[in-house]
Amino acid sequence: MYKEILQSISGIELYAIVAMVIFILFFVGMAIWVIKVDKKYIKRMSELPIEEDKNEISNLAGGTNEN
Repeated sequence: MYKEILQSISGIELYAIVAMVIFILFFVGMAIWVIKVDKKYIKRMSELPIEEDKNEISNLAGGTNEN
């Protein structure tokens, strides 16, 4: 049923090609960003969840929020 519906749409193959091109461009762009991004930024982002947990525990205990 779906096969017949999709075959009846003219130019439907264009959607698949456009979607694949968008996916490849996004993937390549992300790969380039990962290679070029500053390693300090990655380290800071990886430590952020732990830092937030420490701040929440400190706030619950009545401590001050020091950064």
